[in-house]
Amino acid sequence: MTESGPIATLLGPEGHRDPAYRRSAGRAAPHSEIRIVDADGIEVPTGTVGEIVIRGGHVMLGYWERPEETAEALREGWLHTGDGGRIDADGYLFIADRMKDMIKTGGENVYSIEVENALASHPAVANCAVIGVPDRTWGERVHAVVVLVPGVQASEEELREHVKKSISGYKAPRSIEFVDALPTSGAGKVLKRELRAAHRDALSN
Repeated sequence: MTESGPIATLLGPEGHRDPAYRRSAGRAAPHSEIRIVDADGIEVPTGTVGEIVIRGGHVMLGYWERPEETAEALREGWLHTGDGGRIDADGYLFIADRMKDMIKTGGENVYSIEVENALASHPAVANCAVIGVPDRTWGERVHAVVVLVPGVQASEEELREHVKKSISGYKAPRSIEFVDALPTSGAGKVLKRELRAAHRDALSN
């Protein structure tokens, strides 16, 4: 990330050789310190998902003329990335999701990227995005927005059952919406804020 100058972790040759670590972001670079913390900034146990924070001389001094955002990002010498992840016993960092994209449903945390990966493995799915939308019963429910491969059909139930083959059932989308295309930025990144905005008034409907 730009704020970290931009490198904080490296995946060396030994990590590339080990299939278990090829999906990791590597280990802390020599100039960097990495921790995983909870909402109060307290370091969590090894293997627990929390927010990734970074410290080192490579970290930015702050945002130009944006003191409030600087104070939010830089706390007690640590850069709060807004990314969720975990560090294993060997120091390898695994990214879970953007913290703002985490869905809290029925008291459980669901990481959207995990559901998206499960959905994307279905041959009928060309693209997808998973968000949390308001729900009277669950607080938030897991909602998937799916673009199907042209000329290929798949039902909500078919996709839901497919997802349950690889992840826990409570993480499966409770609702699925089929669209022709997902909103994206100029860089091709899916704009989840636009998807969430479209469902902001769901509780009042």
